Amino acid sequence: MLVRIFAAGWRETFRTFDPLPNRKTNVNNHGPMSTDHIVANYEYPEASYTRREAIVREHERYQKSLFYFLTHDPRVPEEVRTEMQRRGPARDEFTDNGHWSHQLYIREARRMRGPFVLTEHHLTGRATTPLPVGMGSYSIDSHNVQRYVTSEGWVQNEGDLGVPLPAPYPIDHGVLLPPRDQAANLLVPVCVSASHVAYGSVRMEPVFMIPGQSAGTAAALAVEAGCAVQDLPYESLRRWSPADGQVLEPAPARR
Repeated sequence: MLVRIFAAGWRETFRTFDPLPNRKTNVNNHGPMSTDHIVANYEYPEASYTRREAIVREHERYQKSLFYFLTHDPRVPEEVRTEMQRRGPARDEFTDNGHWSHQLYIREARRMRGPFVLTEHHLTGRATTPLPVGMGSYSIDSHNVQRYVTSEGWVQNEGDLGVPLPAPYPIDHGVLLPPRDQAANLLVPVCVSASHVAYGSVRMEPVFMIPGQSAGTAAALAVEAGCAVQDLPYESLRRWSPADGQVLEPAPARR
């Protein structure tokens, strides 16, 4: 399939080979066929440890095979092969694992369902967020979730999202709270209560740090008060958060 993509004139192989210091690069998904091993991740969230390890190895096999193909196969355009032959794993990283990362980057897996579910409507300002504990701003971003053949016989990727947001959005305290009957001493700033679309924005690591800070503050206040995290009055968290430098809502518009 990649040979057919090149034959159609596609030449964006290096579009996301972003430069980093020390002659390194960050490689991300781009184009109709790339480092994303579409559909091969479906089992991961609920798989056993043994099966998860097999899924990780399958992603490694796919990506190494892709790079080898781009480097060696004569059907790949010569300019692509020549450029790829200049590249390889960083010699000073993961030296105990063949210069390959020990971990798969898990962008999204199982998520909690709390008293508040963050959705696209909250990100775009069409729904209100009554108990803000921080703000996010990254665009709605998700990779393809499946590849299929259309009724006309074309290969089609589906699920890719790249939607800019009109403004930063508040994140509700309820996305951090588990159901009371499951845990009373836990706050969750990563596997938050959010829809798939909303998680495509809130899952960004700098955004994680923002509710993470509020979660730490809420945990400390709950310990001091001797109460379940669900019983902590929101007003006590709201009093402390700005003092910690946390921004809870957009600044008023200047007139």
